[in-house]
Formats: sequence, structure tokens, C-alpha cells
Amino acid sequence: MRIGVAHETLYSYDPPASGVIQILRLTPRNHAGQYVLNWRVDVSHDYRLDQHEDAFGNITHSFSAAGPLDSLSVRVEGAVETQETAGIVQGAVERFPPSLYLRESRLAAADPAITQFARECRAETGEARLTLLHGLSQRLHQTLVFDTDPTHAATSAAEAFRLGRGVCQDFSHIFIAACRQLGVPARYVGGYLRRSDGAAQSAGHAWAEAHVPDLGWVAFDPTNGISATEGYVRVAVGLDYLDAAPVRGSRFGGGSETLAVRVTVDQAQWQAQD
Repeated sequence: MRIGVAHETLYSYDPPASGVIQILRLTPRNHAGQYVLNWRVDVSHDYRLDQHEDAFGNITHSFSAAGPLDSLSVRVEGAVETQETAGIVQGAVERFPPSLYLRESRLAAADPAITQFARECRAETGEARLTLLHGLSQRLHQTLVFDTDPTHAATSAAEAFRLGRGVCQDFSHIFIAACRQLGVPARYVGGYLRRSDGAAQSAGHAWAEAHVPDLGWVAFDPTNGISATEGYVRVAVGLDYLDAAPVRGSRFGGGSETLAVRVTVDQAQWQAQD
């Protein structure tokens, strides 16, 4: 499948900011089942983008902008060729052994309720790891309610689980926290999902990868209760959202900040150009 992505983030500052520093994790890498055909990152002002790799092997771009700034936009656009792999991730950059992803992290820490949930799931599915992970993903999909209102970027897995609702980031953090409690290495993945209707989205997508002996890393999307398909574009990984956030940075001076995001992930647009 050929997938086209357009992702624009617009910041507005009132009064103007005196400066900003941004780190972007918005560029996918090649691996088995995913090949980047073309990709570019643009900012609204003529600033130099410095490309690096972070500790997890994610491609990052950083820039600083001097003010006064009343607005700033960051736009990425490109095309990625994907193939169905049944969620199995091979050929990706791996900087750490799977055991690192057993480490508790700020947003994906289990509380007693998540621990009990994970143990109950294991009791239902048995110890076979792949069956356990599919069962955990399905159970979270059926138990939690997708709701964009009550949570935010800094909401922890425990907080979202108590609410019983959240967005894809929250579903993924809970899945990761539960996996780690069961001794299964798991990590956060940020990227894009091609929706069947091709409609504009207000954010990218998040899911998780868990390590399975003899298979390696396998992608699970508890928000939708499935393994990742060819409709997923994998961009960044980490222990939780804080390691894989698409945009992170600091603003200096100014007053209020408003943020608008528009994401379009569409297959047909790019196929029509062949």
C-alpha cells in the first residue's frame, strides 16, 4: 500500500513569544514492510533544521527561532510504501536489548489495578505469549472507551485506567504497563494510521510493540484491538510517549499559546500520481 501523509502543527502566541526551541520526531525510517519513498520537513520561517538520531534510533530534527513570533507552523509531507507483515517488525534500528523495555517509565507505570487486570488476562489466556498479548489488546479494546476529552499528553496509564477512557496514547500506555508487569518487554510507538474514510485527523496515532520469543517485536494496537497492518506508518519508539513525542520544545516569553493540528493520511491521493 502506498500511503501519503500530510501533518501540520500550527502554534499561535499572544502576545508574541521571544523565542522557541523545538525537537521533532516526525520522520519515519525504512524497515521490513515499510519503505519511505519521499519525505520532507518544513517550518514556516527560514530556520536551519539539524538532523540527528536519538538514543532509540529515531530520526530527529531540531531548530531554534528568535522572536518576536506570533505564530509558527511545522509541516511534514511524504509518501511511504507499506506491506502486510502480520504486525511483526523486522529490520528496524535496535539500539537496546529487549530487556530495557521492561523498565518502568513515567507514563507507563502500572498501579495495583493495572497489575490485577494483567494477571486476570493471563489467567484467561494462559502463558503462551502471543495468545496472551492478543488477549490483552482485545480486552483493553473492549474495556476502555475512546474519548478525547478527559486525558492529555501528560496523563499516566494509571490515571487513564481509573477513568476507563482515553485516546490511543492512553490505551498504549496501559497495554505497555500491563505487559511489563507480566515480564513482557513492551514499548511505545508513534506514527500514522490510514483510516478507511481518508478523513483529516486531529493527531497522529499511537500503538505498542511487545517482544515475542522467536518472532521479535510485534505491533499491537489496543485502541482498535488488532495487530498493526499495512495501514500503519511507524515513525518513533520509546519507553513511553515522552521518548517518541512528534514535537517537543520550549517557548520563551509571550503569553498564551494555542495549538492546532491537522493530519491527513490517504492512500488514493498518492496512487493517483503513478
